[in-house]
Amino acid sequence: MKKLLLSIVLGISITTAYSQDQATALKKDSAKVKDTVKTKPEPFAFGDFTWLNGNDRRHKALLDTKYFTGRFLLDFNYTASNNNPVDHTVVGSTALARDHEFEISTVAFGGDFHYDNVRASVLTQFGTRATVVPRNDLSVTRGQFDLSTAYRYLSEANAGYHFNVLNGINVDAGIFMSYIGLFSYYNAENWAYQPSFTSDNTPWFFNGVRVQIFVSDKLKIEPWLINGWQSYGMFNSRPGVGGQILWRPVEWFQALSNNYYGADTQDKPGRKRFHTDNSVEVRYYKSNNKNSFVNSAAFSITGDLGDEKGDGVNGFTSDPVKGPAQYFASAMLYHRMVMAKGHLGWTFGGGFMNNPGRYLVLYPTGDANPIPAINTGAVGTHPFSANPGDKFKAYDYSTTIDLMPNDYLTFRLEAVHRHANVPYFAGHGGVTSPDGYNTTPVGTFTPDLVNSETRFIAALLVRF
Repeated sequence: MKKLLLSIVLGISITTAYSQDQATALKKDSAKVKDTVKTKPEPFAFGDFTWLNGNDRRHKALLDTKYFTGRFLLDFNYTASNNNPVDHTVVGSTALARDHEFEISTVAFGGDFHYDNVRASVLTQFGTRATVVPRNDLSVTRGQFDLSTAYRYLSEANAGYHFNVLNGINVDAGIFMSYIGLFSYYNAENWAYQPSFTSDNTPWFFNGVRVQIFVSDKLKIEPWLINGWQSYGMFNSRPGVGGQILWRPVEWFQALSNNYYGADTQDKPGRKRFHTDNSVEVRYYKSNNKNSFVNSAAFSITGDLGDEKGDGVNGFTSDPVKGPAQYFASAMLYHRMVMAKGHLGWTFGGGFMNNPGRYLVLYPTGDANPIPAINTGAVGTHPFSANPGDKFKAYDYSTTIDLMPNDYLTFRLEAVHRHANVPYFAGHGGVTSPDGYNTTPVGTFTPDLVNSETRFIAALLVRF
């Protein structure tokens, strides 16, 4: 009996010890799994990428909580053209609207919500950009309801879910930024105020669905299914498709590629558009000496190529049957130095574009606009032509000085010269009416369009 009891006790002890050891091992394995999950690298968090053109230069978000990260932006400018148009209208820019006036370009507030794996972003849009950018979307003339009014006060509005796969997969639906052309929609993130033609004449936003696949902490692949090329609605009956590839293998280098395909000419479903946008950014110098005046130096190179083919136009080559060539070829180069312990920035650069058919040209306003007004259906009496085969070649160059007291405030001074092969920019006579006040053409008024302009810009940029 004693032997039996002893055997039972020993068995229980051995079993208990084994169970404890097993539990300990399981805890260790569980801890390893948790550590693996916790230490899995966040996408693009291995370096400081605030130096990039088109990227947030803040090192820390001020309005940050467990469930919400707030954002606030204010973009205030004063711009003066050497042409001094009497109606104070700026032609050919999405960053500017009024000449020789104090202007609030953007007031935006909102932020990013995050709880567990659910995510959402909402950012409002007030100021002149709430009119300047939607006016270039002609899809709103199709069908009922005023989409430009419905959406114009939202620059970002999307929600989705984060999947814990690879280094993360985000599926979002709504309005989101495109970043085609490298420059950010928000000037506080850019090296220059007036974007070159490559960026200013390509989309700022998309309306649809995106999937952000972070293959690693250094590579993102992002497919899109969207209504069209910077459009709230569809131009025809087919959505646009595209995507982005972003690669940052090291802190000092970035490669970015955006590609798009869709049918974006109203009432011409057979006309297809293709566009590819590619950029490289390199920070080739960074000082480790705190007393060095020059802290860093970097450059960005961007090249775009695209065409439209079908329904009367023939892409990159003219054809007597299929129609004239209609394509977009452009490039831009910028160089930036940051000095004085990060408080002073100097940028210079520029670019060119060639756009036969003018399908991506920002049309002049007022009496020079070739597009019928949404409410009246009327065009200007002397419209800027935008027919297949119409030539448009332009170039620009600029220099920019930034005073940056901290990460959240920038005082900017810029001089920019732009030139086109045809009269395009607002001359002294303006583009709206003879007296510079009325927006309706009077009598035989002809818009005063000129080939070039030199512009001086002063801006206050705030971002929290």
